[in-house]
Amino acid sequence: MKDLICDEFQNVVGDLLIRHRSILDILSKLSESSCRVNRAVTKSVTGCGCLTIQAEKLQIPDNIDTFQDLKNFLDNHVKGQVCPACEEIITSELGKMLFYTAALCNTLNISMYDVFIKEYKKASALGIFNMT
Repeated sequence: MKDLICDEFQNVVGDLLIRHRSILDILSKLSESSCRVNRAVTKSVTGCGCLTIQAEKLQIPDNIDTFQDLKNFLDNHVKGQVCPACEEIITSELGKMLFYTAALCNTLNISMYDVFIKEYKKASALGIFNMT
C-alpha cells in the first residue's frame, strides 16, 4: 500500500506538471521550495515566536561512553512547539518540496519509492555509521 501511495503521488505530479517541465525549471523550483521551507521555519522563530533556537558550542563531556549516552546528551536547539498556523505553512512548503522532488524523479525516470526503500535499508543496515 505504501508503495502505491508513493507511485500514485509520482503519477499525479507527472500529470499536473505542465508549466515547469524542463529539468532546469524543476531543479530551480526544488531549490526554491527548499529555501521556502527554511524561511517558514525561520518565520516561526522570528515572526510568530512559537519556536526559539538556543544554540551554543558543542562540548561533549569525557564521561560519554555509548552512542545512546551521546544521543541523550545532544540537543536539537529547538525550544517550544510549532503552533497550528506555522505548522500549516511549514507543511505546505514541505509538500511543495515533495512535489518537485517527485517531478525530478519523474524526469530522471527514478522511483521515489525505490529511493525511500534504498535509504531505509542503508540506514537500517549501517545504523550510526550512516550519518551523512
